[in-house]
Amino acid sequence: MGSDPRILVIAPDDSVIGALCQGLDALGWRTVTARSLPSAVQVLIDWPLETVVIDASVDGAAEGISALRQAVSPRRLPVLAIGPEATLWAAGTADLVMSQPPHPAQAALRLETLARSAIAEEEVSLREATFAARGEPLPPVQPEDAPLRVLAAGKPDRRFLALSNALTDRGCEIVAAPTPYTAFDYLHERAFDAAVLWGAEDHAPALSIASGMKRNTRLYHIPAVLYLRVAGEINLSELYNRGFADVASSDTPEDETADRIVALGQAHRRHIAVRRALESVRGSGLTDPTTGLFTPELFASHLARIAQGARLRRRQLSVAVLRVSETEAVVEARRNGWLDRALPQIGAMVSRLIRTEDTAARLAPDVFALALPATRGAAGRVAADRIAAVIGCTAFDAGPDKSPFVVEFEVGVAEMAPGETPAAVLTRASADSLRG
Repeated sequence: MGSDPRILVIAPDDSVIGALCQGLDALGWRTVTARSLPSAVQVLIDWPLETVVIDASVDGAAEGISALRQAVSPRRLPVLAIGPEATLWAAGTADLVMSQPPHPAQAALRLETLARSAIAEEEVSLREATFAARGEPLPPVQPEDAPLRVLAAGKPDRRFLALSNALTDRGCEIVAAPTPYTAFDYLHERAFDAAVLWGAEDHAPALSIASGMKRNTRLYHIPAVLYLRVAGEINLSELYNRGFADVASSDTPEDETADRIVALGQAHRRHIAVRRALESVRGSGLTDPTTGLFTPELFASHLARIAQGARLRRRQLSVAVLRVSETEAVVEARRNGWLDRALPQIGAMVSRLIRTEDTAARLAPDVFALALPATRGAAGRVAADRIAAVIGCTAFDAGPDKSPFVVEFEVGVAEMAPGETPAAVLTRASADSLRG
């Protein structure tokens, strides 16, 4: 993680969100503060910041958000507004509204989600251009218009039921699961847009469900929200890397928490639609026929477009290469043809595990590449290692009377340097994987 600021904070003073800024700085989300909207615009011009946190009491806050976004166009700029005034703004004025400052770890979770969603929207336009240039325009991204489906996992409790009722009032379809066992039954049987996990007296069941979802390629991207009985009953900082999309407590009004869950569910559904649009080009000859991943030629073309977009938007770009390790089990499976049978499944798993904004390619039968927009090298390695680790939990058939085999990867990552060509950064990532 670099030392440059990531968040623009706009506040007339530190009385409302000063403590939040200190907490975000401690988590590595460095902030820079502007005391007025005109000075905020100048800061955005000077720094390639990822998100904005605005005190809703700033003069002209609601009207000034559009000016902030215009200042960084074509980069998308998500905005978190804090304060009771923001709850009265027109829908869509800010990307997320909270009546009171959240815990810093909670804010970091949501800011990360907002930032990655903004990057995903930028990536959609780049993919549309890449496919259109090759005579295969992507179909429109059309999210499903059915009611959002939300899994509510946990023992019945009046506060948890109140949140479920608030979600129902917003048109959500709620499926209640009183135990982790029934929760996973439902998760495997139905498609959900979000999962709300009740902390109750014992957080272990909720944490178990969240961990299980993160080990499953199909459930990996479903946003999970931990709903606590009261604020401060658990160290939220410990949840930062557990995979939760949000953490809320019943001290927060149910309507506000429900709005945040709905926003997460809508974003997830749009991401599914983006993936579906991309998968629609399978069979066109532009993607690998067995995995749906980009071919080397398509990846090279799109990587060049991503690199150009990264420079235009002043964002980082990293490339990762995942090369199947020549372990004893893999050598044996390759000799008998079982690795060749597993590789299409492995490639499909890579496709499901990448973030919506990332692009995956099959460079060779057992070599995969990832383009990771707005990602520094260290974060890119974390993302690639996580994909390798999840696939490493899967056992593949090795033939009759033989134990299944697992696949490990040699991972290489490179962050694009100023003036570097896309081909050069891919070459560096490939060389890094060979050193592993």
